[in-house]
Amino acid sequence: MVWPWRRKSRRRMARVVLEGPISGSTRQRVLKALKEVEEREFPALLLRIDSPGGTVGDSQEIHAALMRLRETGCRVVASFGNISASGGVYIGVAAEKIVSNPGTITGSIGVILRGNDLSRLFERIGIRFDTVKSGLFKDILSPDRPLSDAERELLQQLIDSSYSQFVGVVSEGRGLSADTVRTFADGRVFSGEQALDLGLVDELGDEEHARRLAARLADLDEDNAKLVTLGKSKRRLSNLLPGSRLLKPLLERLNLELMGSGQVLWLYRP
Repeated sequence: MVWPWRRKSRRRMARVVLEGPISGSTRQRVLKALKEVEEREFPALLLRIDSPGGTVGDSQEIHAALMRLRETGCRVVASFGNISASGGVYIGVAAEKIVSNPGTITGSIGVILRGNDLSRLFERIGIRFDTVKSGLFKDILSPDRPLSDAERELLQQLIDSSYSQFVGVVSEGRGLSADTVRTFADGRVFSGEQALDLGLVDELGDEEHARRLAARLADLDEDNAKLVTLGKSKRRLSNLLPGSRLLKPLLERLNLELMGSGQVLWLYRP
């Protein structure tokens, strides 16, 4: 017996939006939506990405969930919006096909780790820290002192390991050799048009173009297959306040700065 809701899903495709910096809350929302895509047996997923990237672990978990979804037979197409950089690329390469606007900012394949050396400021205002630690590197990236050479070398090894993981996933997802990926995986950004030439995306077009491609891959009617958006972000009361549209980008920028302190990130930071 075929349940009616399953027959209905066969005439529809799912849409999930990944927007803004990738963090724990993003991961929870997107993973919940992807689980629903699998449970409702949608034949195709349109993944809209408009993100500068973010935290490494959260990006990896979303990528892994997309790969598992594809194993069920669901056809996944990614649509790059205004920006899909760094962690956004990492997640995007889990899709079977990627469609990008010609002017989309993409790329920024690489890893960044930032700390703050405030030791001179603390000295001027008379603040001194006393630290008791269990190991030589326990207070690495502490803001009250500069990095030692040994600490810098240790962190570079960490960055190199994360970078190799990033290159490997892009290589596998896009069918490129690791050496080829490394020729442009130095943190630089590209337009969607340039990304097409490099093999990072498959086609140029808008979200509607990506929807039609997903419909063809899933053998759905391009004109009649409807999108069902899952995992929508909850509306906040602050969004109703005057000036909220101006405040939102400022809060996102502040969130990026706070998120980037002492964390390994796959993030485009202009």
